[in-house]
Amino acid sequence: MTGTATPGTNVAPRSWLVTGASRGFGRAFATAALERGDRVAGTARDLAALDDLRARYPRFLPLRLDVDDAASVRDAVAEAERHLDGLDVVVNNAGYGHFGAVEEVTDGELRAQLETNVLGPLRVVRAALPGMRGRGRGHLVQISSIGGVGAFANLGAYHASKWALEALSESLSVEVARYGVGVTIVEPGGYATDWAGSSARHSAPLPAYDPMRAEAAARRGAQEPGDPAGAARALLEVVDAPEPPLRVLFGELAPGIVRGIYERRLAEWGAWGSVAAAAQR
Repeated sequence: MTGTATPGTNVAPRSWLVTGASRGFGRAFATAALERGDRVAGTARDLAALDDLRARYPRFLPLRLDVDDAASVRDAVAEAERHLDGLDVVVNNAGYGHFGAVEEVTDGELRAQLETNVLGPLRVVRAALPGMRGRGRGHLVQISSIGGVGAFANLGAYHASKWALEALSESLSVEVARYGVGVTIVEPGGYATDWAGSSARHSAPLPAYDPMRAEAAARRGAQEPGDPAGAARALLEVVDAPEPPLRVLFGELAPGIVRGIYERRLAEWGAWGSVAAAAQR
């Protein structure tokens, strides 16, 4: 994109597409980009949820998009490309969390979780990439979670979706680097969004897992949630970086949690190293 520098930076104004912009991280990301002078196409399944952003920011383009619908994705991305003269940053944020022990999760529930959290971002990437490759630049931001690195009780379907998203995104990063397109996987910890509220879905509970649910709820209640506005400021820093990271953690607690996950894995692999070697012969 050409134009004057974004206020307070040495970066020219960018054009963004942010999915799931009606609330939570998506709303915060879109607002932060608009506030500094960028242009944003924000999507939601219900356009009325974007009315206030459209009224407040002339540079905001509201688009109806359902990531579960391939035609909806193609149409919305094409409209964003036309209206904004190309896309510089695409943020795959739309998604939801499914709660339930693995035994409780039905086939249909798991398929729905993967449909939205994995195939949805993939559809957006496929629609946006041709334009980015053609222009020789672009940045794909995939909103994952520390749940894309480790897995905890009562969230197996959600973790499966985020682990899959991370694998696809890491492969993607290698494939598109030669075309000037970057990929960043954002891995937030706990934040004050609606992720575990009205947007969440739940499997029918089995009484055997009631103690597990109580323990998980107590752990979440003991954590101080992060502010999505802080995450939005951090995302601006990431997309403005000359060499953005493939992975970045958001939140004060996230690095310690992830470090613990990897330390336990390395220790276990090391303890069973002789078995690994014996399996070769």
